[in-house]
This record gives sequence, structure tokens and C-alpha cells, in this order.
Amino acid sequence: MYVGTRQSVGIAPGDIPLRSELVRKGIHLLSLSIPIGYSAVSRETALLILIPLAAAFVAVDILMHWVRPVRLWFLRWFGFLLRPHELETDRLLLNGASYVLISACLCVAIFPKVVAVTAFAVLIIADIASALAGKLWGRHRFLDKSAEGTLAFFLAATATVGVTGWLLSAPWTFFAAGILSVAVGSLVEAASIRLRMDDNLSIPLSIGAVLWGLGWLAERLLGAPFLHLL
Repeated sequence: MYVGTRQSVGIAPGDIPLRSELVRKGIHLLSLSIPIGYSAVSRETALLILIPLAAAFVAVDILMHWVRPVRLWFLRWFGFLLRPHELETDRLLLNGASYVLISACLCVAIFPKVVAVTAFAVLIIADIASALAGKLWGRHRFLDKSAEGTLAFFLAATATVGVTGWLLSAPWTFFAAGILSVAVGSLVEAASIRLRMDDNLSIPLSIGAVLWGLGWLAERLLGAPFLHLL
């Protein structure tokens, strides 16, 4: 197996610089097309698109790990976007884009549409806010991340829930459940290292599970359902 490094293609070791982080998050923002697109199509259509995409990205990761020319080419053109752990060669690791697509498939397959759309939109927007705030202003440690980044995540996630609920004319229970869900998601994001799970998976799945459960309670106990939206 070929062992390629940043140094072998002229990339300095260590975490990625701010400029690379901005490019990475700009690409990440394009993933917002997933919840927007899913809101307009059926679950079956969404999975018909997402599953092949996820499989293709995973296949590229596998090729990059095992095939020297593929790895060298990928590192030369995209290596500046990869985090150190995504360059490890002792075991197969998927990059963030693959996890995003796998996460999208799971959210669409498991959750009601309004839950999947909300949870995934929160992942995209709040994760960007958290990463940039932590990199620019992070000074105080909170679990595995910075307190500043976690606060930015929660605020951006709350705003995302607010905008989503407003667009859907959702009842008050959606907003209340959404805030509780993103509070849990903020803790999960901050503890992503010790949880040993990529946050592109752990964030939307945790938010989606809580939002779904609270939606069930809202319908049966409060008579203000929102799981039927979308």
C-alpha cells in the first residue's frame, strides 16, 4: 500500500489553515442542496439519487487508500482540504464528504421528512458556524471543542430551526422541540472525539432522534403535531 503524506506533495503538516477551512466549508455549504432538494421530492427519489452518490464517494476513498496513483493525484489537487486524520494510512478512513452523503441517506431513510430536512440543514449551517468560530475565536475548552465554537453551533442551529419553522408555518411545539434537539446536538458536536463517531453522522442522527421523539410526544400529549409537515 502506498503511504502518501502532505509533505510528499508539498503540503505542510498539522491542521488545515483558515483559507483551506473556508474553502472546505464553502464546499460543505453546497450540501444544503440536499435538504432543500429533499423537501421537493419523495423519499424514494431522494434515495435513488443519494445512495449512488454516497457509494461513488466511498469508492473514491477506497481507491485513494489502496491505489498509489489515485492517492497521489487526489493529494496533489485536494490534499490541502484534508484534515490530518483523513490522511492516515494505517486504516481506511472516509473523508467528510463521504460521511455527509452516508448521513443524508440514513436521515432520509429513517426519519419523517420534516425531521430529516431540519436535522440535515442544522448540520450544514451550524457545523460551518462552529468550525469558523472555533478557529477564529476559540479560547476556552469545552469537552473536545471550544466553548465559542459550541455556542456558535447552538445559535446557528437555533436560527436554522426558527427559519425552517417559519417557512413551514409550524406550530409552537416544533420550535420548542427544535431548540431542545439542537441543544443535544450541540453537546454531541462538542463531544465528537470522545464519542468516536464522525460528527457528520452523530449531529444529524442525534438531533433527528430527539426531534422525532419530541414530535411524537407533541402529537399525543399536546395535540400540536408537526411530524406531518412536508
